[in-house]
Amino acid sequence: MAAEADGPIKRVLVPLLLPEKCYDQIFVQWDLLHVPCLKILLSKGLGLGIVAGSLLVKLPQVFKILGAKSAEGLSLQSVMLELVALTGTMVYSIINNFPFSSWGEALFLMLQTVTICFLVLHYRGQTVKGVAFLACYALVLLVLLSPLTPMAVVTLLQASNVPAVVVGKLLQAATNYHNGHTGQLSAITVFLLFGGSLARIFTSIQETGDLLMAGTFVVSSLCNGLIAAQLLFYWNAKAPHKKKKEQ
Repeated sequence: MAAEADGPIKRVLVPLLLPEKCYDQIFVQWDLLHVPCLKILLSKGLGLGIVAGSLLVKLPQVFKILGAKSAEGLSLQSVMLELVALTGTMVYSIINNFPFSSWGEALFLMLQTVTICFLVLHYRGQTVKGVAFLACYALVLLVLLSPLTPMAVVTLLQASNVPAVVVGKLLQAATNYHNGHTGQLSAITVFLLFGGSLARIFTSIQETGDLLMAGTFVVSSLCNGLIAAQLLFYWNAKAPHKKKKEQ
């Protein structure tokens, strides 16, 4: 009976959260303090939670732009550099066959960031340029994921994440400082990105052992923390209302 009861539970846990050896260690031998297996369980759980949460992370930002019909306060250069970093992480992880739980949020954040890039261009009156940008990005992504792209190029793209993240976030921070407010930046999105990047430091070390990826998330956490601190500092600051032209 116990074996029958364990069957469905084991089928769910073993592929998703635990290797079979750790399942037996924790749920058969009841060694609940087995540190290596607990670290795997925590890492997998965090990773899947981050991936699931990433489906919604930037939607508040998208809805805030759509609701205001404005992208005021957002630095297009910053958003595009963030897109470069996400693309690098996604392509590098796919090529290296890393577990989806260690990088899956990059895919969903990439789709949402591309949407934000288009909306920024659209609300600046550059809709045609926005459509061209979407087409070019799709083409570049296909080339990067194809056998035509050498592994050295993919590794270089991942290595470029650190300067891309730093420059991108500093551009957004400079925009906030210059404006004296954070405009249409979504607090929910910023704080979720900060928390997610912190958690990714642990999961990337645990699941991939790749110091390049882990280092990227350390830098990303520091930069996201800077933007989060600005949001708190400018919390009550409002964007000046533009005077309507007299008709």
